[in-house]
Amino acid sequence: MKPMSSKNTEEKIKLDLDKTSNADESFLDQTLRPTHWDEYIGQKHIKDNVKILLRAAEERGHIPEHILFYGPPGLGKTTLAHLIAKETGKQMKITSGPAIEKVGDLASILTNLAAGDILFIDEIHRLNKMVEEILYPAMESGVLDIIIGKGPSARTIQLDLPPFTLIAATTRVALVSSPLRSRFSGGVFRLEFYSNEEIAKIIERSSKLLKTELDEEALKEIAKRSRFTPRTANYFLKRCRDFAQVHKKSLDQKTVREALNMLAIDEIGLNSSDRKFLEILIEKFNGGPVGLKTIGAAMSEEEATVEEVIEPYLIQLGLLERTARGRVATQKAYEHLGFDVPESLQKKLL
Repeated sequence: MKPMSSKNTEEKIKLDLDKTSNADESFLDQTLRPTHWDEYIGQKHIKDNVKILLRAAEERGHIPEHILFYGPPGLGKTTLAHLIAKETGKQMKITSGPAIEKVGDLASILTNLAAGDILFIDEIHRLNKMVEEILYPAMESGVLDIIIGKGPSARTIQLDLPPFTLIAATTRVALVSSPLRSRFSGGVFRLEFYSNEEIAKIIERSSKLLKTELDEEALKEIAKRSRFTPRTANYFLKRCRDFAQVHKKSLDQKTVREALNMLAIDEIGLNSSDRKFLEILIEKFNGGPVGLKTIGAAMSEEEATVEEVIEPYLIQLGLLERTARGRVATQKAYEHLGFDVPESLQKKLL
């Protein structure tokens, strides 16, 4: 039997990592999701309001009113919907805005609901406008208006729907029309980013469910690089566990750093695209101001990707400013990447 070359060994390690991560994706979604309020960390103001809404509806013998959650991806909108379903003991049907292409698709979903069921629509801002208008009477009056025939002979019939609760989620609430937003009588709630302490608690809980031992310093290391987002924190935890497992190492702070460095994640959670953005802004455009189209072309990235994926976290950390004239790198960005801060910027700060 021929000895395995170093190249083949690296390929095998990578393959093992991929197999491990793929096998755990469904496990992560199913097992790490909280099953009651005490397990859901953070978003206290939303939890308090939703618990009152559910309890009041239960005492009156009514179904809960319609709820809309919005905020950046990965903060727990879908998890909250699952938690509400578990707490109320109701069945939840799950779909998404893009999946409901025609009026008939929505009609099929609504007519198959049982009394008290929860309908969860993710990315509701991408709902077809014609479908959206059919949803209005369903949410308000519990009826479905169906048009039969065409032209002068067309007639409308109303189907009574079983009482249901619509829970919707969106990452872009501004794209949800005002008439639709106003029909979420249970409330429109914004999910906020998590603190590092809350992220650390989430990682600690997830590590126990994954039967993964990691020390406190390793836990803090993952938390501070997780971009204040639980989904990212759980993803990093899995990747660090895989790295430690394949390389037969204990999951300590050193191993976590090695694993995250392998993913090109630095100590404040910036990835390679984030750093490339700032490096181009500083090196090629003297820190700005520079327009979105220009920097998108320099990065070979689409403008929407730059604006919606890369920039928000940089702005949140205070590494980037959006001004009327364009994007500008802050003193903090220069210092983080190891560039000399220009005198003009230093004088501005004095």
